[in-house]
Amino acid sequence: MMLWHPVAQTMWQGRDDSAEAANALRVFQTIVNDGEFSPRLHRGKIALLGFECDEGVKRNQGRAGAAQGPDVLRQALAPMASFCGHSQLVEMGSVRAQPEQLEEAQQELYDAVLACQRSRMRTLVFGGGHETAFGHGSAVLDAFPNERVGIINLDAHLDLRHAPRASSGTPFRQLAVHCEAQNREFIYSCIGVSRAANTQALWDEAALRKVSVIEDIDVLNKFVEQVLPEIHRMLSSCDRIYLTIDLDVLPGNEMPAVSAPAALGVPLPLLIRIVEPLCRSGKLQAVDLVEFNPQFDTQGLAAKVAARLAWQIVHWWQG
Repeated sequence: MMLWHPVAQTMWQGRDDSAEAANALRVFQTIVNDGEFSPRLHRGKIALLGFECDEGVKRNQGRAGAAQGPDVLRQALAPMASFCGHSQLVEMGSVRAQPEQLEEAQQELYDAVLACQRSRMRTLVFGGGHETAFGHGSAVLDAFPNERVGIINLDAHLDLRHAPRASSGTPFRQLAVHCEAQNREFIYSCIGVSRAANTQALWDEAALRKVSVIEDIDVLNKFVEQVLPEIHRMLSSCDRIYLTIDLDVLPGNEMPAVSAPAALGVPLPLLIRIVEPLCRSGKLQAVDLVEFNPQFDTQGLAAKVAARLAWQIVHWWQG
């Protein structure tokens, strides 16, 4: 893989409390990082991959900087306490996009994820812009061609744009076209959507594609009536789930470090309530966290929010 590179051991560091007790461990002490891309050696584990790319964000006229997100999220996750599940993490390095080479980077991410999935690993990807979702999601779909793979997107945006070139605004339309080419159903649920941030054309596309949509205001006001039944529906009707989390689904005061901070958003405690049943279901096959932009995280708090979300997912993630 020409765009892949290993992650230095020094990226994973933190406070060492191991002298206190044998189980006084943190994530940096339990993650496996052998400096190689070797999914066949880690069957059943969780592959952590970085996608250092914001070429799609640039094409979508967003704020560049998400390419630096994966390493900052690693550094924020590293010193957190290691509990059940965290020792399943295996560092599998990062794919680094070159300028104006979005499609090449997506292809390399696809290749890496497909290799991991075919080796019976689950995949956790730190983006990068939401262009991450096409490389990641298409690989998950192709790894399980005869199964019903549901896509759940926690996002303020539908990301179903028609555009002459791929961008961070097109991944789910691209995945829909990918499914069409394989004569398989496009199963897509988008939760946390801001009506104020999506034009009527995007809502029309969602209706055409039979996308299940729950708006941010309904997540806040009708969580039990709408969100929990949708999660149950997806789990009961699908064999596997690909969960993609655009961090701009969070309120701007909780997550200012994204291309388009949300004026309303879905707060972290509610996101955790959505994520938990997916993680515990045994059907969650892949997760990514995207759009984190360290350039706008002036106090480092947004990185901690995103890392805590990743920490919680891994802690609950049952294979």
